[in-house]
Amino acid sequence: MNKVEGVIFDWAGTTVDFGCFAPVNIFLEIFKKKGIEVTMVEARAPMGMLKRDHIKAMLQTPGIREMWKEKYGRDFNEKDIDDLYSDFKPLLMASLEEYTDPIPEVINTVRILRKSGIKIGSTTGYTDEMMKIVTAGAKKNGYEPDYFVTPDATNSIGRPYPYMIFKNIENLGLMTSWKVVKVGDTISDIKEGINAGVWSVGVVVGSSQMGLSYDEFINFPDNDRDEVIKNTEASFLKAGADFTIKTMVELPGLIERINKLINEGKRPNAK
Repeated sequence: MNKVEGVIFDWAGTTVDFGCFAPVNIFLEIFKKKGIEVTMVEARAPMGMLKRDHIKAMLQTPGIREMWKEKYGRDFNEKDIDDLYSDFKPLLMASLEEYTDPIPEVINTVRILRKSGIKIGSTTGYTDEMMKIVTAGAKKNGYEPDYFVTPDATNSIGRPYPYMIFKNIENLGLMTSWKVVKVGDTISDIKEGINAGVWSVGVVVGSSQMGLSYDEFINFPDNDRDEVIKNTEASFLKAGADFTIKTMVELPGLIERINKLINEGKRPNAK
């Protein structure tokens, strides 16, 4: 039957860890330890990538690169990336368990999708070792996808490459990419979905792209909240997303819409 067979979720900022704060705070900390003051925007920009790749992407941004040259009298090198990652990993591992609560409506949405026969996969920028903590905490709190894959299973090649999605398609026994939906909260997620030929959906509320904690979001004045939602949606669509949803509540309805498009012969990423 021509309908969506599988949904592949991201983890932090999409299904757990509202605002994706677990890694962001540590990126700020490890650069500060090196005498480099980076902004929250700079720390979030590469979000969704394998964490070592994320650090490299930060170092490649013009502002941080210039600060590094000014501080150390030279450009960064691979050893610098390794040193930063060595600082990053234990700090993240020590704090990850605190950031495994499912984002509101995720558990119920997954229940609805499963009742309609949809399989639930997932990809992440975390490693296998990190995911042992995240999956255990999420399961304890009621969220457990049918499958997850990290860049450790794809020769350390993460987003925006599509290989983790392909692993999900294979292991979940899904027939074809255009019957698969990828849901994520970063530009890297959107690009991963595009490169895999699946329907790419950006989720706004709780996303790293939005960058707000739960308390910040609910305490925002209505006009400001509407504006940040609008801007986040626009950033996903500009990156090539097929659709955006404000929260997971909208996902089952969107999948019904995608099913109609599939039956009309429409395919993902058709701009």
